This record gives sequence, structure tokens and C-alpha cells, in this order.
Amino acid sequence: MAQKDTFRIVTRAADGSLLIRDYPSLEPLMHSYHQIGVDDCSTDLGLRGMPVFRGLVGPMPEGKNVVRYETGEVFEMLTKEWGLAKPRKRQRAPAASGSKKVGASI
Repeated sequence: MAQKDTFRIVTRAADGSLLIRDYPSLEPLMHSYHQIGVDDCSTDLGLRGMPVFRGLVGPMPEGKNVVRYETGEVFEMLTKEWGLAKPRKRQRAPAASGSKKVGASI
């Protein structure tokens, strides 16, 4: 299991763009946000025991060594964008010529 050594905070700027800040430790986050608990149910075992902060969604994994936290607004926006994304249409391979459909006869 890789050691998590980057802590990423994603917020929104006044113009609507995303602001991403990376920190090498949890120390600056502990001073800026109020810890309300610890993660104890993540499927990524490296996140278990990580702090949960008031006003942030997370922790969530991003790559092997990054722990990501997002504001609620960013989380909601990115989730909506993800939900609206159209899946690529797959084309079916043409049926082999000369094939017959076999059905059950009664």
C-alpha cells in the first residue's frame, strides 16, 4: 500500500474556476479546518484513519499517493458533470454473413 504524501484541497474561485492546492502534510489543513471525525470505512485502506473536516467532502483517493478533499460546491458540480457526460456509443460488429437464426420449435 502506497504512503499518502500529498493532500489536495479543491475549491472554487470567484470566477467559477477550480482552485487546487497541494500540501505535503496534514498540518496546514488541521489549522485551517475543523476536524469532525476520522474515515473508518473507505475501501482504500490508505485513507482509513484520515481526518474528516467540516465543510469538505473527503478524504477520497486520487492516484496512489494523493488524498483529495473538495468543498461541497465543487463535489456537487463535478458529480453533476460526471452524471451528464454522454457515454461513447459503441458500434456493433456486423453479423457474419450466412449465419442463420436458430429458434426453438414446438
